Amino acid sequence: MNFTHYNLGHLERGSVVEITLQGSAANVRLMDSSNFNSYKAGRQHRYHGGLAKQSPVRLTVPNSGTWHATVDMQGLRGTVRSGIRIIPGAALRPLPTINEAPLRSIPSLVRDADKDLAPTVEAPDGRTFDVFISHASEDKDEVVRPLANALRSGGLSVWYDEFELRIGDSLRRKIDRGLASSRFGVVVLSQSFFGRGWPEYELDGLVTRAVSGDQILLPVWHNVSKKEVIGYSPSLADRLARSTTTHTVEEIATEIVDVINNPTTA
Repeated sequence: MNFTHYNLGHLERGSVVEITLQGSAANVRLMDSSNFNSYKAGRQHRYHGGLAKQSPVRLTVPNSGTWHATVDMQGLRGTVRSGIRIIPGAALRPLPTINEAPLRSIPSLVRDADKDLAPTVEAPDGRTFDVFISHASEDKDEVVRPLANALRSGGLSVWYDEFELRIGDSLRRKIDRGLASSRFGVVVLSQSFFGRGWPEYELDGLVTRAVSGDQILLPVWHNVSKKEVIGYSPSLADRLARSTTTHTVEEIATEIVDVINNPTTA
């Protein structure tokens, strides 16, 4: 497989790798050394990025260490030229910071669910759910599955597709029922999420639930900047949120579990 390789050396967490493309769309990947070696050998690997149809592409370094970037045309036609630069985390400071106030500072997230939150309906088997997780499949391994398992381990009932969907299920019907029977929504926003059909369908349902304007939805930003979220949805960019660049999945789960298990009556 032909690819362009950039050995980025040691990068600090929060640095941004900006890749410019001239020509066709291309596959852009950011990988640590172990996964880059697997990629070169044609083995299964994990990466940040994906199919890039616009330039530049910005990928946030999730952990300090040695990193590699690649650009390839696997499965694509045409040719592409690329360039790269590293933006230190501090260089992004002119953008507004995301709203990371304590979850308990938003009353609609912590009131007694039976009184104040948008009403839920029971699933066909009589269950209701504490949390509905909306996400793109590309983010399952790194963020979504660990988050769902941590929330479940914390005692919450979680609507997550791997927990609830079975072969032969009507996807739309099951999602609609999950949305209607959940008290609280978590949406993992990433480059993979933006513009995808089912994740956006789920997000529309969660936003519609908040008819009073109260926030019952927690966005989790994964490797995206404030500017990118504003470009996707200005209203989401202003909501209280968490970012995987500043919080671990375990920290996010712990805070959600605490708020839902210990609601404050308004």
